[in-house]
Amino acid sequence: MKNKNIGLIILGIIAVIFPLVIPSDYYLHLIIIALMWVVIGSSWNLLAGYTGQVSFGHAIFFGTGAYTAGILASKLGVSPWWGLLFGGFVSMLFALFVGWVCFRLRGPYFALATLAGGEIIRLVATNWESLTEGMVGILIIQSFRSKLPYYYIALFLAIFCIYAIAIVMKTKWGYYFVSIREDQDAAESLGINTTRYKNVSLLISAFFTGTAGAFYMNYMAFIDPHVVFSLHYISIMAILVGIVGGVATIWGPAVGAFIMVGVQETFRSSFFGLAPKWVSQGHALVFGLLVIFVIMFMANGIVGDWNKIRRVFFRKKPSQYTGEEYGTP
Repeated sequence: MKNKNIGLIILGIIAVIFPLVIPSDYYLHLIIIALMWVVIGSSWNLLAGYTGQVSFGHAIFFGTGAYTAGILASKLGVSPWWGLLFGGFVSMLFALFVGWVCFRLRGPYFALATLAGGEIIRLVATNWESLTEGMVGILIIQSFRSKLPYYYIALFLAIFCIYAIAIVMKTKWGYYFVSIREDQDAAESLGINTTRYKNVSLLISAFFTGTAGAFYMNYMAFIDPHVVFSLHYISIMAILVGIVGGVATIWGPAVGAFIMVGVQETFRSSFFGLAPKWVSQGHALVFGLLVIFVIMFMANGIVGDWNKIRRVFFRKKPSQYTGEEYGTP
């Protein structure tokens, strides 16, 4: 435990001084996007990894948070930074409706219902031009010319999200979430109101995802429905981040976020200009192959199967089981 705390302190110091040591806007942008995905991936992981409710519709909450910040600025003349607060709560309101409709279903039916819900919201945002400006999108003026403030805001959001979820998983809520994931019928037989606690998990997940969406609006200064309500760019990416890093682990989504953003940028830039331009279109294929590899050889993700990875590459003996890597609170 002591070594773990020392490692976290060192990691925190590196994160704080990184933009001062490497003042590159390009690398800062990549890390800002990765930190945003840490929040989204951790939020999805709380619902899917810990509570067992696999969602294909997290773009609903991300887009809602983004549009909350955008509408505050474009329609009401309010600073879009208020979206960091209100975006999360508005997303929770949407989550209440999603939970009321979708938690009547289980397993793949729930996943398909969230997928359909995401597409419905995207179409509504596209056609409700008086509110969302439709495909024209919402454009605002960035608050800061430097990327440094955005970096520290994104870092704070990522740390706060991870810490909050870690605390939640140590409370009775966390035990209820895991019991629902393992056997919902058994949890109900023990007197746990599974519908209530699935909604609690969804509300927390939606809040942080909506906050990430509001941050995206402030950082990128432009949104449209096909970006922030995108199935493949938001909902599927959130799933990939969780699977690659490790579902039902606290640090898995953080690891997965940096890996997926790194892979995406490597291919987008055609290996930083060293490969032909057509390579830039291959990131989706690589994502698929990476997920297949993880499912076949590291079913618990990189963090969940870290002991296995150490044994293979570093010839390390497995550490004593603590239960943490498999999501046990």
